Amino acid sequence: EVQLQASGGGSVQAGGSLRVSCTASGDRFDDYAVGWFRQAPGKQREGISCIGAASNGNTSYVDSVKGRFTASRDDAENTVYLEMNNLKPEDTGVYYCATDLGQASSYALCHSRPTEWGVGTLVTVSS
Repeated sequence: EVQLQASGGGSVQAGGSLRVSCTASGDRFDDYAVGWFRQAPGKQREGISCIGAASNGNTSYVDSVKGRFTASRDDAENTVYLEMNNLKPEDTGVYYCATDLGQASSYALCHSRPTEWGVGTLVTVSS
């Protein structure tokens, strides 16, 4: 069993940057893909960025964040990061990290409903 905790959210002006972190406790998660899911106000939660297991490290991004967001992982620290640059007001939302024990593919995780979720962190981008 793994417990996830997202942190690092905050308020920023459009064009700014933030880095959110997801730290796992309990079992290690280097064998699993980890994803970032965003729930914008009034919208459904969507997978925006996922990184594959440490053995492959492949990344997947939704089109709206490609070129601006970068996912990375530090398995020694049991932490996954999402570096967000050139933020836009439409990036506002609660960001959750999630994983699915047994899923190593970043693409598959981002297009599924993970089983393990962390408490989200709020990102607010003002224009």
